[in-house]
Amino acid sequence: MSRGGPFDGRAVITGAGKSQVGRRLGRTGLDLTVEACLRAIADAGLSVDDIDGVASYPGAAGTPGFSGASTMELQNSLGISATWYMGGLDTAGQIGPVIEACMAVSLGLANHVVVFRSVWESTAQAGGNRASTLTSSPRAEGHLEYFGPFGAMSPANWLAMPAQRYMHDFGLTREHLGAIALNARSNAGLNPDAVYRDPLTMEDYLGGRMISEPFCLYDCDVPCDGATAVIVSRRDATKNLPRTPLTVESVGTGMLERATWDQRRDLTTMSAHDAAATMWQRTELQPSDIDHAQLYDGFSYLTVQWLDALGFFPHGQAGDFIGDGSRFALDGDLPLNTSGGQLSGGRLHGMGFLHEACVQLWGEGGERQARNDPSLAVVAVGGGPVAGSLLLSSR
Repeated sequence: MSRGGPFDGRAVITGAGKSQVGRRLGRTGLDLTVEACLRAIADAGLSVDDIDGVASYPGAAGTPGFSGASTMELQNSLGISATWYMGGLDTAGQIGPVIEACMAVSLGLANHVVVFRSVWESTAQAGGNRASTLTSSPRAEGHLEYFGPFGAMSPANWLAMPAQRYMHDFGLTREHLGAIALNARSNAGLNPDAVYRDPLTMEDYLGGRMISEPFCLYDCDVPCDGATAVIVSRRDATKNLPRTPLTVESVGTGMLERATWDQRRDLTTMSAHDAAATMWQRTELQPSDIDHAQLYDGFSYLTVQWLDALGFFPHGQAGDFIGDGSRFALDGDLPLNTSGGQLSGGRLHGMGFLHEACVQLWGEGGERQARNDPSLAVVAVGGGPVAGSLLLSSR
């Protein structure tokens, strides 16, 4: 396929916005959503009247706090006149709506689409914990019918098993997982919006309370309240906008095996491998071209999976690649999760990584700006049964 990728340069990102982020803010999900979307629209140099598309994940579905607002709620709130819209749960990870918005603008169905993701899990869990929201329905459904009877009510349980398998087969260690967590905390210390900013040492990490072996407290992301949004535009509609549009070079949308947490043919791979494979099939760019990475870290092991899936090293050699984590630092050759990710920055559920990639590619990271002047970023979100990825370029 040509260097133009699946959209041939027609799909670009022109603005990004983020609401207030914090623990138990006491604000409604819709309030946070509107704040983020208005900031993204203004950031692109547009007005609400310029927006003719709306997209979100997961729509109105999900457990309490998992969705702050639906596509239709935002459309009603801002009075958007949309020629195209979508919102749903079954898509290529949390950035699936971004990918679908790219298709929409490339086909001429819209000129400027606001794509958002909002959560208020911290407030929703104020009276209990994440497990309490998972068990809010009258009876277990789906995979919980099989995991629930054994007390495996959390993704921490579901992901701990494949993590153990990777560690057993390939020698990945807790210190390698710790390097991911320490890098996130170091970057979060430079991000005023991050939830956890205090320094974290490897001794602190290894002494952390065990949650589900091999995951300790610091391997798990931080539920929070917040919203992020980007503007996906048709390149032909970006004349006179304030900054250089970011080109979506390629996207990963594959579901090559069963959508499952634990039934893949190779248990040391996940859906990340399907997304990454299809992303590379659609471009002439290579892993060696990437100089910036925003990789999902709902749990530290998911970042390991994405590094493996994206082909930065032969399958199984994550430990050697991670080392002491220095290559991922702001002055390293592959700056990683520069806002603190979800492990320390807060669980903005995928879209926060895309927002940060935009900030970095526009050179607006401030103290946490990557030192290598990145021009090609990979954004990869999700894990478990579904995942999605994209390459974003400022070239």
